[in-house]
Amino acid sequence: MLRSPNFYFIIFLFLLSSCKDKKAISLDIKPSKKEAINFRQKGIENFDKKNFNVSFYNFNKAKIAYETLKDSANIVFCLTKMASIQQINGDYYGSKETLTETLPYIKKRGIYTVSIKNYFGIADKELSLYDDAIYYYKEAAKDCTDSITKQAPLGNIASVYIQQKKYDQAINILESLNKKIANNIPGTSSKATVIDNLGYAYFKKGLSDKGFSLMNEGLEMRKKDDDIYGSIESNLHLAEYYSKIDSKKSNQHALEAYKTATKLNSIDERLRGLQFLILNNSGIQSNQYAQKYITLNDSIIKIRNNFKNKFAKIKYDSKKEKDENQQLRLEKAENQLSLERAQFKQFLFIVIFCFLAVLIFYLRKYYRKINRIEKIKTAYDTETRIAKDIHDELANDVFNTITYTQTQPLVNEDNKEMLLQKLDRIYSRVRGISRENNDVDTGSNYATNLKEMLSTYNSNQTNVIIKDIERIDWNSIEDLKKIAIQRVLQELMVNMKKHSEAAVVVVKFESNSNNLFIDYSDNGKGFEKAKIIKNGLQNMENRILATKGTITFDTEPDKGFKVKITMPK
Repeated sequence: MLRSPNFYFIIFLFLLSSCKDKKAISLDIKPSKKEAINFRQKGIENFDKKNFNVSFYNFNKAKIAYETLKDSANIVFCLTKMASIQQINGDYYGSKETLTETLPYIKKRGIYTVSIKNYFGIADKELSLYDDAIYYYKEAAKDCTDSITKQAPLGNIASVYIQQKKYDQAINILESLNKKIANNIPGTSSKATVIDNLGYAYFKKGLSDKGFSLMNEGLEMRKKDDDIYGSIESNLHLAEYYSKIDSKKSNQHALEAYKTATKLNSIDERLRGLQFLILNNSGIQSNQYAQKYITLNDSIIKIRNNFKNKFAKIKYDSKKEKDENQQLRLEKAENQLSLERAQFKQFLFIVIFCFLAVLIFYLRKYYRKINRIEKIKTAYDTETRIAKDIHDELANDVFNTITYTQTQPLVNEDNKEMLLQKLDRIYSRVRGISRENNDVDTGSNYATNLKEMLSTYNSNQTNVIIKDIERIDWNSIEDLKKIAIQRVLQELMVNMKKHSEAAVVVVKFESNSNNLFIDYSDNGKGFEKAKIIKNGLQNMENRILATKGTITFDTEPDKGFKVKITMPK
């Protein structure tokens, strides 16, 4: 696009004005570090008391304060705790959004990255995105600095494999963990979890006896260690084990899990316990459990939705408050901006808009004119070529045929046959001229039409040989390139017929994954390379170059004529 110096001058004025408007305003708006620490401490205290709404609010306020103080470590800590609170209350999508906010502040792998990736894994597991969960657990394991801390994400991976019914993979991990904690290095609770999950994996694989033995062992270990919460999972596993062989025992374990989960206010485990109680009972008792399940499930959905809305509102209100405070300070600092500058901007915008509109109008008009001239020139060239063909070849043939009819008695069968041959030759030539100047069909019949066009130059004096045209995938070649190929080959054949006096013409087609190759050769009389332009072959070169291809001519007097064309697909 053409641009005048005035255009660049106007743009310079606009940028200069914008730079002045956007000059940095230095404001002392940092909160005190004491304020940030206070919010952080309140968040921790309320988290321990399970006042999750208040805790989330305080951690969010602390995060905003630490953002202003540019304290990356504490920003990550606050966001991680906020994500944990969201997961506790079933807001897994919200927790992933919060965890994503930590990523720009993570500079290296460490304890924070282990925790963040583990939380990502938990969220994806609860959302049934099992492959994503495994990815994050594996990434967390990579960031662990020792074998002990690595056990937690590995155990989580095994749990997901069980969900995916990849029991062999889960068993391999759990067996390895069981060996590593044989001496209770990380604690009895961890060993009981591994043994229980290992037994559950064996049970799900079909090794019921081995699975039952390990699940039972895990439950006893948890009872001995007073791991009340862990006993819920053990009882649920055993309830599932007994569900198909002894509904009474399945009921006992399910009811025990339900009571413990109720005591600890663990909603998801209560629902799982109720599922087994519904399946194991019938009649009124089953309906009672079902009613409890429906009531509890509806209640927890409402509670969790309320939590999600509250968390989102806390974030929104905090951002709004921060933006409003910032805006008040900016408005105070920017009261020096005058109406004159606003008017100048408006004027500048109008000038630029008008300039661009005028420029686009004239450019459009200019290119339309260029296209019109090009079309007129093309039409003129076509008309000239047709007139020349008619004058040089068709007119002479018609005149000779008329003379023949006037001088030869047509009652003679031989003379009549000769007249028919002359007329047929005139008809063929008319068709050839028409084909040379018609629009090129670039569709599915392109190869057939191209071959037919080349074949029309066969005669008693000239044998045209066409090789491998059917092997080319013409659908992979652009229409404009097909047109160029046909026009160039037409010009070569016309040139051959007019000048070369060739007895044999060979046109060979080849291709690879990127290029199309066309080799033309004849055994005509040839000519000096310096006369290429005079012979009209320069037009062929222009056509090929326009498609980013190459064309080379090889000819000498009495040594034939060769052309090599290479064109990208």
